[in-house]
Amino acid sequence: MAAGGPLLQSAAAAGEQVVYGVIGTGSRGEYLLRHLNGIGAGRCAAVADVYEPNLRKGIQTAKSGKQGYADYRALLDRKDIDAVFIATPLYTHFPITRDALLAGKHVFCENCLVFKPHEVRQLRELAGARDNQILQTGLQRRYSMFYQTARQMVSKGMLGEVTEIHAQWNRNPGRTMLPDQPRERNWRLFREFSGGLTSELASHQIDVANWMFADTPEFITGVGGLDWRRDGRDVYDTIALILKYSGGRRMICSASSMSRHLPFLGGSGKEFGELIMGTEGSIEITVGDDDQPAIGLWFYEAGPVVTAPSDEQKEMAKAVGATITRSGRSARGFPILFTRDQISGEEPFIQREMKYARRWLYSKGIMVPREERNPVDVQLETFLQSCRSGKQPKAGLEAGLDGAATVILADLAMDQGRRVYFNEMEKMARK
Repeated sequence: MAAGGPLLQSAAAAGEQVVYGVIGTGSRGEYLLRHLNGIGAGRCAAVADVYEPNLRKGIQTAKSGKQGYADYRALLDRKDIDAVFIATPLYTHFPITRDALLAGKHVFCENCLVFKPHEVRQLRELAGARDNQILQTGLQRRYSMFYQTARQMVSKGMLGEVTEIHAQWNRNPGRTMLPDQPRERNWRLFREFSGGLTSELASHQIDVANWMFADTPEFITGVGGLDWRRDGRDVYDTIALILKYSGGRRMICSASSMSRHLPFLGGSGKEFGELIMGTEGSIEITVGDDDQPAIGLWFYEAGPVVTAPSDEQKEMAKAVGATITRSGRSARGFPILFTRDQISGEEPFIQREMKYARRWLYSKGIMVPREERNPVDVQLETFLQSCRSGKQPKAGLEAGLDGAATVILADLAMDQGRRVYFNEMEKMARK
């Protein structure tokens, strides 16, 4: 049995809660704790943070598990803890994840999964030898009904041939320097600790492209600048990337620290979103946050080689009141429909009528589909369930490593002003 196997068995009893600890209780760790407090599949036993104010905040936020440690290794030494959530600065992700796996714990680690090229190889080898332990990456878009539906539409050919994905994530004022604090407290702004905008923001959208294309890029090129935020940071305050995938497909990705404007979704969103473009349709989409709803809009566009819309395209258009023709695209975006809104003909009468009622409201713009649950809650609960069942997560080791490798290569492309090929990672990882 691989190392860590007994822990999976101890957490697998029917109805038994997974006992977990949270390592890193800064802004992100506290956010996870607030969401974990409402999830009954697990119970917090302890928190850890090197910064005392964050540690106190974590102890206060945790619904249970009021034990706190300044050294995360003391938390890992506890035999009653089955799993850990890691929400520490990026440069510590790999060493803490490594130690947690070696201690036999299941691991949820926030994105990016690793920071340096050699960590890609080392973590793959380490986790690969522990297939009884769950390793999940914090990529909540993979747990969103909107993004899962978009992925289904892409795989079914409802957008035709998907050729481009555009992504934007802007913030204003962005990250600012904390005065009179050590560099480690401003870790997102220094290259020794962080990949800057690429790792902290764009990485989530790069994962969307890898997921939708079911591929990793062939090469990456881009431009980064440190032109506006002259506060002592050394990471770029603006980035613009082009990721070239096989078959002529590409992702165009930008992030800025100067403006929050988002030119997608009719201006109804802010900061971040993606545009998935195909020969027969496009999707504008955002995962939203605790204050803003997720949104997904579908635009039909007749492709030059298609004689008529597919049955699925006709069904979706009918459901939301769109008229699609061979001559052109739909004039406006229509909400993408979840499985719960699809009519099979086998559902009970009342359930079918409710679906028709919702679809009529969608078509009139009175109502839009909503996520049943926050994708953050879904990903956290799914991780805890995986710890009991052994089922591999949607955002597992390979998704996390592919995304992290792409981020590392993207920063290198901007630094060196050249095309950086994905296969260069193999050589870099051996150093």
